[in-house]
Amino acid sequence: MSNVTITHYLLLITYEISVAETINKPIIEKEILESLQTKVEEEKQVIVHCCFPASPFLGNLIRIWRSTYLFDNNSDHKSHLIHAENISIYPNWTPVPFMKDFWFTLVFSGLPKDCKSFDFQEVIPEEGGFFVQSIKRNSSDIYKIKISE
Repeated sequence: MSNVTITHYLLLITYEISVAETINKPIIEKEILESLQTKVEEEKQVIVHCCFPASPFLGNLIRIWRSTYLFDNNSDHKSHLIHAENISIYPNWTPVPFMKDFWFTLVFSGLPKDCKSFDFQEVIPEEGGFFVQSIKRNSSDIYKIKISE
């Protein structure tokens, strides 16, 4: 089971109840809707689809460390890895298929609104960490990158 942070919000909802006790469409207070919109903007996530290119070698293994970040090129901000799909987290390994591109997906915490480009970097205490420099920011915050050791 993966570690995914979920935030719950208490909603105050006013219901209109008819004589027959049927609940009609709820009315959500305007102030609550506005505060929730602010929370959604603060908690945007960045999705990075990663391709590890096909290799002519048998027995390749791949993994990602929790210390993988997106570094904003214009500030000290770093977006943290939230979730990894189709790849093992250190210390476990995932086998890479022979002669096939291997795809996995990473979900990161949001980047600052004014971020124009960022670096993808696996910060690890050994050689071979993944690094992709100067990824241009787009409006969807969904990216496809090619990585190598």
